[in-house]
Amino acid sequence: MKTIIVYSSQTGFTEKYAKWISEALECDLMPLKKAKKIDLLTYDSVIYGGWFCAGSVNNLKWFLDKIPTLVKNNKKFVIYAVGGSPIENPELSVTLNNIAKSINEKLPENTLNKSVYKLVYCPGGFNYDKMNFASKLMMKMFLSMLKANKEKTSKDMEMINMISSNYDISHKKYIEPILNFLK
Repeated sequence: MKTIIVYSSQTGFTEKYAKWISEALECDLMPLKKAKKIDLLTYDSVIYGGWFCAGSVNNLKWFLDKIPTLVKNNKKFVIYAVGGSPIENPELSVTLNNIAKSINEKLPENTLNKSVYKLVYCPGGFNYDKMNFASKLMMKMFLSMLKANKEKTSKDMEMINMISSNYDISHKKYIEPILNFLK
């Protein structure tokens, strides 16, 4: 099966997963900027990876617009989203359900119940050194807001400790659902 991975990565975690998947599937790998110029229909399956930002996946709209054509041409696709939260975070399911709704809206009616796609969350981390200015500012404001709260919960304290510095919770085991779906 000829597969391509298209990814958008700001701090390197999404790219790390893209490389792991590419190695495991022995498939093409391309950053989004270059992939915008190629014909995805030359592939049997397409994987899009992006990072979470404010409850959505970076540049997901670009890929969502490709879905009807991919499905019409019998292509499988995977979307993996990388974020700083551990996989056990219960709030992730709400965000992933919203993304799944966006995907399902793009699917032709006769494919809604077929296994044409997989949505996967992969925990990444934070690397403040590689964040752009806007992302750093947003995270510093969020951290300040959490710290200023006089009625902090244990969950708030966990969050403060986690996002106060760089960390990496990525692991190859999180690509298994993608590999199993495409093999």
